[in-house]
Amino acid sequence: MLGFIVRRVLLVIPTFIAIAFLTFVAIRLVPGDPIEVRTGERGISPERLAEFRHQLGLDQPVWKQFLDYLGQIAHGDLGTSISTHAPVLQEFLTLFPATLELALCAMLFAVVLGIPAGVLAATRRGGFLDYSVMGVALTGFSMPIFWWGLLLILFFSVTLDLTPVSGRIDLLYYFEPVTGFMLIDSLLSDQDGAFLSAVSHLILPTIVLGTIPLATIARMTRSTMLEVLGEDYVRTARAKGLSPFRVVNVHALRNALIPVVTVIGLQTGMLMGGAVLTEYIFSWPGIGTWLIESIQRRDYPVLQGGVLMISGLVILINILVDVLYGVLNPRIRHAR
Repeated sequence: MLGFIVRRVLLVIPTFIAIAFLTFVAIRLVPGDPIEVRTGERGISPERLAEFRHQLGLDQPVWKQFLDYLGQIAHGDLGTSISTHAPVLQEFLTLFPATLELALCAMLFAVVLGIPAGVLAATRRGGFLDYSVMGVALTGFSMPIFWWGLLLILFFSVTLDLTPVSGRIDLLYYFEPVTGFMLIDSLLSDQDGAFLSAVSHLILPTIVLGTIPLATIARMTRSTMLEVLGEDYVRTARAKGLSPFRVVNVHALRNALIPVVTVIGLQTGMLMGGAVLTEYIFSWPGIGTWLIESIQRRDYPVLQGGVLMISGLVILINILVDVLYGVLNPRIRHAR
């Protein structure tokens, strides 16, 4: 198992360097200068502009800037924000718990509902439940996040007044963050109603962000379950007189989950991308809102560091998925 993990990590290193290079170059192709964006309409003298560009290293060739940036990354330094003058890593760690909390709730929502829905659709193939589940899954997969989010806000928040529109908790509650996760911090605060307020603020963003993964997981679970239910060992289990519940949940589901686990890992990247739009729609103070504001300010270090950290997180999760894949199917980790 250790050799299996080492091989996966070694394969990740070139990918990480390529992501850093593409991010570095793509950001510099965006029109606009970070110094001129900060000065606005007031303008700045050419001498002062040259001085600022020299301080930030923007007067160097792109290849030299990239090598310097790789050196900073190797020392654990993602740079300093041009706008706030705070370390990028510090800002990321401050805002990341909000994004992580939202992503975990969305993935939990997708897995808890998606896998049972796919199993039920597969066991009732061709029936009303099968067509209903797959129809709803196709609809959820086809809906853009921004449209789905605005629709839920209009219906549940504006029309029915059931859920809050934005933020992580009501302004009536205030407490110092301990873990950065609002659900946990609200419980630790011992303030009446704080936890329920945090849950109510999390409902709509979770549904919006988790809809597409839910549809994907349900469709994949149904497809793999249909394939597994036709295998010889499943027919043998049925011939022995085992109950349908035991045949499905003990013999079929575990083997069907192997491709589903891979899909769940791949959905991580989609969650991070969808979190940007979801956080912006619901004014969720996380990484997505932070990156959008940085784009508007042409804050190169924040954009580079934020994208690099998110990419590293996605890579790490995919390594964990590979390890879990090897646990579920031991033949994988022994393959050469």
